[in-house]
Amino acid sequence: MVMGLMIISFVNQKGGVGKTTLSVNTAGAFAAQGHKVLLIDADKQGSASTWASLRAEPAFQVVSMARENMAKEALYLAADFAFTIIDGPPHAEQIARSCIIASDFVVLPIEPSGLSTWASNLTVRQVREAQAYKENLKCGFVVSRKIGNTIIGRDIRVMAAEAGIPILEAEIEQRVAFAESMTMGKTIFEWNPRSAATHDIERLTREIVDHVEKDLHSSAEAKTTDV
Repeated sequence: MVMGLMIISFVNQKGGVGKTTLSVNTAGAFAAQGHKVLLIDADKQGSASTWASLRAEPAFQVVSMARENMAKEALYLAADFAFTIIDGPPHAEQIARSCIIASDFVVLPIEPSGLSTWASNLTVRQVREAQAYKENLKCGFVVSRKIGNTIIGRDIRVMAAEAGIPILEAEIEQRVAFAESMTMGKTIFEWNPRSAATHDIERLTREIVDHVEKDLHSSAEAKTTDV
């Protein structure tokens, strides 16, 4: 069961790691479950907004908010939605920081490549800084655009573990269905609801929700104990 409102951001200083694909399809997963969903496009390239413009009817609400100090406005808008997904920008430190501050869970997509992991260092630092002020902020790496059961796909977990941030069990493989659905302005749930790509996203969303809800339960129990 989903408890309350939840804001999930996809952030990494490196571009091309699949942030928009993950953002759109995570939003699509929650929308397919009947939830009211907002997708905030915080990338100046506007990829999520372009995707939304291809549609005749919206799958969920999409707003562009690619500016510094957008956290307060994002929180205000999110209050009307069960789930808010933020598609964070590459190479935009201040905007990325605002995305992180506004979130309950920050997902750091990384490709099976050392370059992707090393480029995450700044984002990891930003998350750590935000956690000093927002104690319940959760985060995790997700292996994205993985090519099957390759050696480098397995080794990336070892490299990412050195950052001291959890690595989600769910992995997103590089699948043609993702590219097809994005090109057609569809979520993977609309394009091919029984595909392996759909299963990847379902696993990811369940795991994120479980992480956040587990923390909420722990906080509630701690408060009850204190009383």
